[in-house]
Amino acid sequence: MQIEPFGVEQWMNAWETKCELNLAETCVASLTLAELMQMAGQTQNMPADLAAMHMTYGEIRGSTRLRGLVAGLFAGQTADNVLITHGTIGANHMVYQALVGSGDHVVAITPTYQQHTAIPRSLGTEVTEVALHEDEDWLPDWGKVAAALRPNTKVIALTNPNNPTGALVERAGLEKVVELAKSVGAWVLCDEVYRGTEQAEPAPSIVELYDKGISTGSTSKAFSLAGLRLGWIVGPHKLLDACEVHRDYTTISVGLVDDYFAAMALEAKDVILERSRHITRNNITVLKNWVAGETKASFVAPKAGTTAFVKFDLPMTSYDLCVALLQDTGVMFTPGSALGVEGYVRIGFACDADVLKNGLSRVSDWLAKQGEPV
Repeated sequence: MQIEPFGVEQWMNAWETKCELNLAETCVASLTLAELMQMAGQTQNMPADLAAMHMTYGEIRGSTRLRGLVAGLFAGQTADNVLITHGTIGANHMVYQALVGSGDHVVAITPTYQQHTAIPRSLGTEVTEVALHEDEDWLPDWGKVAAALRPNTKVIALTNPNNPTGALVERAGLEKVVELAKSVGAWVLCDEVYRGTEQAEPAPSIVELYDKGISTGSTSKAFSLAGLRLGWIVGPHKLLDACEVHRDYTTISVGLVDDYFAAMALEAKDVILERSRHITRNNITVLKNWVAGETKASFVAPKAGTTAFVKFDLPMTSYDLCVALLQDTGVMFTPGSALGVEGYVRIGFACDADVLKNGLSRVSDWLAKQGEPV
């Protein structure tokens, strides 16, 4: 199977260990296991639980405990509607393997996480990209989505909240995409990995609105536990059965220890998500104030998520800009070109507040020198 290089991951792999201040990170500031146990009230129980754990495969679809907790994040779902996966990245991959192949068609709303275009193409599927635009607040033009549909469209794919812009498709928009999907019998795959980080009211999940809706997510972003590599697919039983066929050839199951800590996190979801919202809502104010004070920077402020797509008025490509910032300031952003959109950079703002403020201050100093005589 031939597949195109993953632009964002290659960028991260090349630079994230070489920067001083990482403002390319997309997770809410990570929790330590000690912090997780304190939030969950499990500091006494955990050592005994782990000591008694037999290192078997466990329940192949994920523990009943964990699947029930994931289902509880959605209205009208049960443990039988959940398949535990190796992160959202594993979830998305399995969905495409199960649903599309040669002769099929996918409509992907872009920019997006590159999985949603590259994987179906690698499987011989034709992909039509419907571009988001800044002057439309990075929200889909449903007329263009409708025009992209074909009788053989199997999947409409979007990230909600959007990666990288932080735009949020709310209920009315989701109901529109359901209407469009029904017109051709397509599935709607909604990568909801940033769900729980909304600046105001959350949008419903696609699985709450459509019987062919698929939600993928994980403990990585809003739950601050990327190190668990723990994700899920929420959808109809028939879909999960098809995904499991492919999973048997790759991960078989997630690790028992990952399952255990993920369940602990979801049992403490109210505390953890409150922490995440506190971080994102405070930090977005910092970023908004910074952009407002920079004549060379502008953006549509995100409504959710942990990232913003910022335009810089400078005579260089986004890649060259990001490399220059790394080399001159130690601050790491992600170039828009790695996400298929030139002229912007993705800034992760859900890190420690001091890291964000220090990083933005360094960038301000650097921007002030641009255009000055050498």
